[in-house]
Amino acid sequence: MISEDVLEVKVVDTPAPIRETQLLTYLRLSGTKVDLIINFNLLVLKEGNKRLVF
Repeated sequence: MISEDVLEVKVVDTPAPIRETQLLTYLRLSGTKVDLIINFNLLVLKEGNKRLVF
């Protein structure tokens, strides 16, 4: 089994919708089915999570 992990770190105040589109492109190109967008700029980390499925 080959693992293809992608980690991209961006520093922004609020995530833009283009980030979701970009992540879906990464999923499609890598063959990965599920990934996360995590916003670390919140007091409660679980409020800033978004799960995307391709």
